[in-house]
Amino acid sequence: MAINDTMIAILGGKGMLGTDLTSICRRQGFGVKVFDLPEFDIRNAQQLKQAVDAADAIVNCAAYTNVDGAESEAELAHQVNVEAVGRLGAIAKDADKWVLHISTDFVFDGRLNRPYVETDLPNPINTYAKTKLAGELLLRESGCRHCLIRIEWTYGSHGNNFVTKIIRRAKSGKTLKVVNDQVGSPTATTEVAKVICKLLQSKPEGIFHFASAGYVSRYEMAKFIFDKLSMNVNLLPCKTSDFVSAAARPLNSRFDCSKIKALLDEPIEPWQVPLERFLVTGNW
Repeated sequence: MAINDTMIAILGGKGMLGTDLTSICRRQGFGVKVFDLPEFDIRNAQQLKQAVDAADAIVNCAAYTNVDGAESEAELAHQVNVEAVGRLGAIAKDADKWVLHISTDFVFDGRLNRPYVETDLPNPINTYAKTKLAGELLLRESGCRHCLIRIEWTYGSHGNNFVTKIIRRAKSGKTLKVVNDQVGSPTATTEVAKVICKLLQSKPEGIFHFASAGYVSRYEMAKFIFDKLSMNVNLLPCKTSDFVSAAARPLNSRFDCSKIKALLDEPIEPWQVPLERFLVTGNW
């Protein structure tokens, strides 16, 4: 099937990743149908079936992503991240449709002393992460044809993220404390979207890790942002344990992306390159 004959349903298509994915898919010639709140609720079985029936392939960007909020809204997180994903898998199986589902580095506990590969054993340490892993497992158990991409430290123009929050806080003029013991790869949603478009052409199956190349601490990432924006900020390093939060965070979010690299025709850019592009646009 040619690209311009392929209709993609993007669930959660108005979110940070979904908005960039919709734009890039359309530029590349895919037909796109966007499904998102308030018109579409992934928890509604009838609406979900209609979305699956309307397309040749489904990309699920819809998720409950409030990490701290999930500790007090566990039932809602479970409905969106687990039950709805399992239902999506069952509907896609019956319709023989391929599903690409977005998951997270948070399925790991962050205690490993090397980058995570797809075969490493997950061990989620907060409610949000537990729901995301449970959703992965239900999708697999459904028997539908699917591809699962775990991503991390994402930022973009269409949602709240570390980059937008840290810039906003810096403008207050107050001293900023940022953790230097959480390490990962800042990854632009535009880069994730390009990779998804590539996978939509070949429809691979299995689990893949994707992040920008290289690793950095949250503190060093903040320094990079303020340097590029020429912002004079009183920035201090601290430890994750210095902050009280409802949900625990993994310290090591590093991914080994060798598996997905084999499917791409271009190298994955170092994290600094897309981040500088994003900062220059001013769309934060």
